[in-house]
Amino acid sequence: MTGAQIIVLATPVFLLLIAVELAVGIARGQNTYRLNDALASIGLGVMSQVTGVFGKLLRVGVYTLAFEHVALFKLPANEWWVWLFALVFYDFCYYWLHRGGHRVAVLWAAHAIHHQSEDYNLSTALRQTSSGFLLGWLFYLPMAVLGVPPLVFGVVALVDLLYQYWVHTQLIGKLGWFDRWFCSPSNHRVHHAVNERYLDKNYGGILIVWDRLFGTFIEEDDDLDKHEPIVYGTRSPLRSFNPLWANLQVYQDLALDAWHARSWADKLRVWLKPPGWRPADVAARWPKPAFDLHAFRLYNPVASRPRQLLAAGLFLAVLALTSVFLWFSHQLSLAEQAGGVAGIVALLAWIGRLCEAPAQATSEAPGASEPI
Repeated sequence: MTGAQIIVLATPVFLLLIAVELAVGIARGQNTYRLNDALASIGLGVMSQVTGVFGKLLRVGVYTLAFEHVALFKLPANEWWVWLFALVFYDFCYYWLHRGGHRVAVLWAAHAIHHQSEDYNLSTALRQTSSGFLLGWLFYLPMAVLGVPPLVFGVVALVDLLYQYWVHTQLIGKLGWFDRWFCSPSNHRVHHAVNERYLDKNYGGILIVWDRLFGTFIEEDDDLDKHEPIVYGTRSPLRSFNPLWANLQVYQDLALDAWHARSWADKLRVWLKPPGWRPADVAARWPKPAFDLHAFRLYNPVASRPRQLLAAGLFLAVLALTSVFLWFSHQLSLAEQAGGVAGIVALLAWIGRLCEAPAQATSEAPGASEPI
């Protein structure tokens, strides 16, 4: 069974848990869902999976080549301790990729998609990049060098990814000793917040001990929201539900700054410096307002009811088409794969457009939301 087929089988579970979270949130008077944002987040997950049909050729191909030709030794895939070692090793590599994704602009350009949602719920977990395969594979090459077989690598990668789904919720509080060792909802809420106290913290995928070891851990402050609103998203808001723009926004901003920079060194630094860094001459000519937490306004255009119903209906069709596509993708020709991906992405872009305009209203209250 392929990884894509496993994702297809897991999708009903993801959607069921989203429905449960929605129902519990409504019952508690703590609904964290908006239809427009949820469709955008899940749609970006769909786009990531279908475009990943091409990306895996690079990611898996390079890993397999490295394992075959530069591995210092080859670990046996039939020993339990190899699987445990590989899972911990993968999580360690993921920590550094994730940390790099917040500290190096070109890596942030791929990772930012996951943070663009201004809601925080289980649909946010499905919001994934379609360009992470371009550079992400570099961080896992040490596993190939130390002899982790490609099959083991692929399985533990999937386990690490699936684990992180459940931590994207506001409805589970602190979990005591579990929070000290593992990535948990409390720890990961910190990671998604853009409040100054929480910025660039808690990168761990399964284990939070990496953050404790390398100085990037901070505990969730139960009293912080009494003094200032907890804001999720990015400090340069996307303000769109278009999946193509979500994937391209940061790349475009970096490319424009690099183009306008007078210094050749600055043209390179734009891509390698932390997100938000800009050459002095570019910042002077094209200034951007500083982030102000208290000026945050949720992006929430409210489309008409017919548009919402059409968007939801089209989205159900996209989910069905995507399931069929992913299940049989390994049997399709390159041209058939490209056609399938193009069709699904076009439908997702249409759904995003339906959620955006014509807008009847836009939320103005900090953190307010138009619920499902």
